[in-house]
Amino acid sequence: MAKRLLPLLNRVLIEKIVPPTKTNSGILLPEKSTKLNSGKVIAVGPGARDREGKIIPISVKEGDMVLLPEYGGNEVKLGEKQFYLFRDEDLLGTLHD
Repeated sequence: MAKRLLPLLNRVLIEKIVPPTKTNSGILLPEKSTKLNSGKVIAVGPGARDREGKIIPISVKEGDMVLLPEYGGNEVKLGEKQFYLFRDEDLLGTLHD
């Protein structure tokens, strides 16, 4: 369903990751321990253009896990899921295992 929306310019479509509220054994986790604001990149735009008309590529690709700012992004609802559109320069970083 999310593939219907292709971001323009330097926009990135992100699905926020909801952290678990309890462990596999059933122990409830406090809110502070699950506060990492992260998401998965679903789609990316082609990139913004500079003054000469050349495309500046996006720094992330589909499938990347990214760290998001606490506020910002435009909420988009596609079907039953909620996604967010961020500018490439608003993303704080990528997450790696």
